[in-house]
Amino acid sequence: MRSRARVLSAILGVGLLTACQQPAAPRAEPQDRTKLAILNTEIATQYMQNRDYKTALEKLEKALDLDPRSVEAHNTMGLLRSALGQFDQAEASFEQALRIEPDNSSALNNFGQFLCQRGRYADGEKKFLAAVANPLYKTPGNAYSNAGTCALADGRHAEAESYFRKALEFDQYLPPALLQMADLSLQGGHLMPARSYLQRYFAVARPAAQALWLGVQIERALGDRDAEASYALQLEKNFPDSAQTKLLLESRPP
Repeated sequence: MRSRARVLSAILGVGLLTACQQPAAPRAEPQDRTKLAILNTEIATQYMQNRDYKTALEKLEKALDLDPRSVEAHNTMGLLRSALGQFDQAEASFEQALRIEPDNSSALNNFGQFLCQRGRYADGEKKFLAAVANPLYKTPGNAYSNAGTCALADGRHAEAESYFRKALEFDQYLPPALLQMADLSLQGGHLMPARSYLQRYFAVARPAAQALWLGVQIERALGDRDAEASYALQLEKNFPDSAQTKLLLESRPP
């Protein structure tokens, strides 16, 4: 009888001890942490688009806490730090992304843009060319177009035109490349190609002040007064305070 009582007491004691212990919090599996990091990075991108940089930074820091080797989180952090004017930190983020995955074309393209914006044209172009060297890159036209913009900012118009033409081989309706080719064609006196590039641009992009002013100049040079007037009307109506509208008004005879 006593033996049975001792056994029952021992069982109850174990039960009470177990009940008093708090269950350990489950640890996220590495695969789950990676997925959560991706999710936080995507949310951060949305906040960046809305210019809520504070919340975007919080989400990216969370993403990197979950997965310190997330290339996309480091890449997006580079874009955010650049937007915040924190250029040393931005460069460090891009470099970290490329240490993890040296041939990541998205990071190479974004880093290239960053370098060109900082006036480091040769370094930027190298990143763009490295991006397009990856056969798995889905949008090489963008990198070639960015390389063209970089060369143009450096005053190398011939190289810029070569890059823009290459970009249009991959995407014949890429707006930035079409707009730049229209401008370069106008500067070179090639008016019909300039008109053609600009018409292709307007087929896929919303009218911008730069494009409408370019249209005014092209049609004025071609002598098409109706087309010139149409572009001018849109420019004055939609962008009354733009630098291009000021140029338009100054270009008219007194």
